Amino acid sequence: MEILRPSDLKERFRDPWISPYTKVLTMVDGDLVEILEYHPCISGSEWMIYQYSRSSKLIERARRDGNRHTYLAHTGKVPIELRASLNAAGIEEVAVEGDEVRVVHAGLAGAGVGAAMCRGMAEGVKRIELYEVGGGSKPGRAAVITPRLEKVVLGIDDTDTPESGATWTLANNMGMEISRRGFEYIDHVTVQLYPHNPHKTQNCVSVALAFAVQPGKSTELVDLAADFLEENTLSDKTSIAVFRGIKVPEELKEYSMMAKKSFMEVEDAEEVAESLGIDLIEVTGSQGKIGALAAIGLYDDPEEAARVYY
Repeated sequence: MEILRPSDLKERFRDPWISPYTKVLTMVDGDLVEILEYHPCISGSEWMIYQYSRSSKLIERARRDGNRHTYLAHTGKVPIELRASLNAAGIEEVAVEGDEVRVVHAGLAGAGVGAAMCRGMAEGVKRIELYEVGGGSKPGRAAVITPRLEKVVLGIDDTDTPESGATWTLANNMGMEISRRGFEYIDHVTVQLYPHNPHKTQNCVSVALAFAVQPGKSTELVDLAADFLEENTLSDKTSIAVFRGIKVPEELKEYSMMAKKSFMEVEDAEEVAESLGIDLIEVTGSQGKIGALAAIGLYDDPEEAARVYY
């Protein structure tokens, strides 16, 4: 086994058949680890999603959005019997060790190259443990070690008025501003709410923003968001919902679906949030709590989030 840092790999492996990943992030919530990988390719990387889902018993869910892979995995160790084309690549081990996450990738041919050299050169990787150098007919195996991060999802609603503004754009600008303060802004999801709501400004949507956050920094993130909205919102009803974790509770999903299909009151949002330990923050008013909480419940299901019921 060799221990190599990204700079070591870039110096040693300059071959034209190595294409480095852009970034790797790992977020932890109990025994769940969400792995985000920004692949050098776009649609071609669907092969990786298929193979990892097929081969890795530790993976609960895998999906691709452009060149970004998202793997929701459980901690543990389950070796893979690699077979060309059939079980060609996957994750064999996921471990949380102090302030680090250790993920062992294995693969044949190009997938073996990706297991070590391509991932190891990415931003966010601290080092790799190289067991086997893949390529051609050879298997590749490596542990990719990254900092332990946490996931924080902010739901935002009621920032515009019938005359001006747009919640989805203000939320995105907020996410970009927060990213310039050193936080990883990883997703923006627009959530369609009940179209016949009498309090709506126009399209009746709220927004969920997801961040990968260093442990102990979530309060700073929330404060930055509240300050930004207080300064820039056009509404006197703006609120934020704060969810710290990865997997959305079923009770919250049910609430979000109700908010898409029916009229809800502020008290409904407050009751659900309190039962689940989710913070609701009034920035300029309480009406936004309804949509802010509903946005979190569908942050990891963009297709359902966009669907309209009428």
